[in-house]
Amino acid sequence: MMQKNYTVKGMHCASCSAIITKTLKKLPGVESCDVNFATEKASISLDPDKVTLADMNAEVGKLGYTLGEDHASMGHAGNHTEDHAEHLGLTQTKEDKLRELQEMKTKVDFVMPVTFLVFVLMMWDIASQLFLEIPRLPIPMPLFNTISFLLSAVVLFWIGKPFVDGVVKFLLYRVANMDTLIGIGTLTAFLYSSIIFLLPPVRNLLKVPEFTYFDVTIVVIGFVTLGKYLEARSKLKTGDAIEKLLNLQAKTALVIRNKEEVEVPISEVVHDDIIIVKPGSKIPVDGMVVDGSSYVDESMITGEPVPVEKHKNDTVVAGTINTTGTFTFKATKVGSETLLAHIITMVEEAQGSKAPIQALADKISSVFVPVVLVISFLTLAAWLVFGTQYLGFSQAVSYGLTSFVGILVIACPCALGLATPTAIIVGVGKGAQEGILVKDAATLEKLHKVTAVVVDKTGTITKGKPELISIRTHEGVSEKEAVAMMASLESRSEHPIAHAIVTYAKDHAINTHTIENFEIMKGKGIRGTIKGKEYFAGNMAMLDELGLKIDRKALEKDTLEGKTPVILATKEKVLGMVMVADAVKPEARDAVEKLQQLGIKVIMLTGDNKNTAQFIASQVGIDEVVAEVLPQSKLAKIKELQEKGEIVAMAGDGVNDAPALAQADVGIAMSTGTDVAIESAGITLLNGDISKLAKAIRLSKFTMRGIKQNLFWAFIYNVVGIPIAAGLLYPFWGILLNPVFAGLAMAFSSVSVVSNSLRLKMRKL
Repeated sequence: MMQKNYTVKGMHCASCSAIITKTLKKLPGVESCDVNFATEKASISLDPDKVTLADMNAEVGKLGYTLGEDHASMGHAGNHTEDHAEHLGLTQTKEDKLRELQEMKTKVDFVMPVTFLVFVLMMWDIASQLFLEIPRLPIPMPLFNTISFLLSAVVLFWIGKPFVDGVVKFLLYRVANMDTLIGIGTLTAFLYSSIIFLLPPVRNLLKVPEFTYFDVTIVVIGFVTLGKYLEARSKLKTGDAIEKLLNLQAKTALVIRNKEEVEVPISEVVHDDIIIVKPGSKIPVDGMVVDGSSYVDESMITGEPVPVEKHKNDTVVAGTINTTGTFTFKATKVGSETLLAHIITMVEEAQGSKAPIQALADKISSVFVPVVLVISFLTLAAWLVFGTQYLGFSQAVSYGLTSFVGILVIACPCALGLATPTAIIVGVGKGAQEGILVKDAATLEKLHKVTAVVVDKTGTITKGKPELISIRTHEGVSEKEAVAMMASLESRSEHPIAHAIVTYAKDHAINTHTIENFEIMKGKGIRGTIKGKEYFAGNMAMLDELGLKIDRKALEKDTLEGKTPVILATKEKVLGMVMVADAVKPEARDAVEKLQQLGIKVIMLTGDNKNTAQFIASQVGIDEVVAEVLPQSKLAKIKELQEKGEIVAMAGDGVNDAPALAQADVGIAMSTGTDVAIESAGITLLNGDISKLAKAIRLSKFTMRGIKQNLFWAFIYNVVGIPIAAGLLYPFWGILLNPVFAGLAMAFSSVSVVSNSLRLKMRKL
């Protein structure tokens, strides 16, 4: 047996995945099958000698589904970004999905204005028949029926084609899903109404009421199509995280060949190639520095904002950015061996390993669909068998057809098509007002169950960039004067810490001085002359060279807390120092407290050193800290928590967080972070405001409560109405559900659902 992954096309709801699974498991040679509706992929354990892709497609093809080779699961053999994209099947998939989405949008743009107009007219007509003070429709009934017939025919056989196909599949292969019920209900309503409208002699012969359901056909298909479009739009970004990761990779490398610099595609880079990296360039593959030095921005891997100094024999990683100097390095890992390629694989696997999203509506419908179908056909049979004995054939047929259509109409899930989308639309809109961007309904569903929140340190708890956080001075030098001198010296440096000092001076309107004789003291600091006197700014190595003393124990404590000291001195004495660090966000402590009040465990996971992490965690009230972790370790920690039964939300902002964000039950990205983190996450917090995390969880709880209430309103009329429509009360009290009331019940259920969803707007997060 071997495990193979396939892409799946043609799935419309979670019950589709159950149908495909059931069909494939019957094939000889298929041991197990897991079809994931969320990622549109199937993981199948099979014997390749007994069953092929063609065999499986022959079976599922009959039902309207198609399996395809999943090139993404074959690894990352290609090195070039385009090769990756092609290899992963991203370009084709995205084009297909965009085309499909555009087709759906065209249908929605046509059907929704028609739906709302017909819905209003339907409500008016029903109300006018129930309440005498409401005037009848100002349209002659024959004209109204003609227009309704033509519109419903277009809506049913164009917009509602998937539902009609669902009926055909049901008749041919006895498989039923949500499409089947919608199809049978709308098709029956249309055919029945067409006979009533077009063939008056048949209507008179059968003595059935002169009542049509063209409006029901239009309204049901309209609202359900809108729901499917909203779902398809939210699922479009499935592959975007991988695409963004692929874009991080350099397309070419500057390689020394035959003592000449040659630019080659990275697919042609081989082990031991000597590669030149210039300032501002991406490092193309993993390797080891052989000559030169520079500062490299490794935030995509470590999450840390301060570029790392690289010297001979230091390692460099593909996708990281060289900021200042020029250096050469030897390629040690190429293609699929690089750390970036591994991160891509991890994101991919984490996305593919998620359980299929079984929406509550689909769970209910998996039982509801077959039950309603059985009840409707049994009811028709019962009327024909027993009704004929007591009422005569003509009357029995009339009541039987009325009951049959009544059941399918009242059971037809118009409100069910609205239950989730309306609550999600309102919930997502409410979130957007609060600065919480939600990618899809599945994310909201998971978020309300979260028991543990894992937060990255840099950019999530902290601001994500170096800042000047404290100033100490000696020998009567004022803070303003010390900063002015330091900023004057540092204005000539490209180091990120220098930028932090210069930015502080600008923000506090501190004027700088003219510098003469500026010089960089490599690995120690800088020197320059201000108003004829020489000043130095740098680290302990600079002080040692100058032969000056300072309280090293106090400095050690600061460095353990993640602060970087920059000392200002002359040749004779130390004038002062500033501390530069990645400062804690002001809202972080309150955010952690609110999460803990919701009963949620908060864990900090960071690539930074243990002492810094512990210090930051203590400032914001986090008890559990896991420090010095690589992307693989972050992913492993999430998996470990999930294996213990925790529902995990992960909040992060770097490329290094992407695999963990994808693996977590809910990924939460800071909008101030990388595009990759944002695309891997289900929720993005605007302005990187972590205080919105608790609000997002409360929003999820309100929305999910609203969806469950909506499902109650969507079904309560059905549950009460179906027995009456079937004629259960007729033998006792002569009551049979008038089709007017079946339509009214359906309309009321829709109004109840929409009204309940709108209530969410009033809730305070």
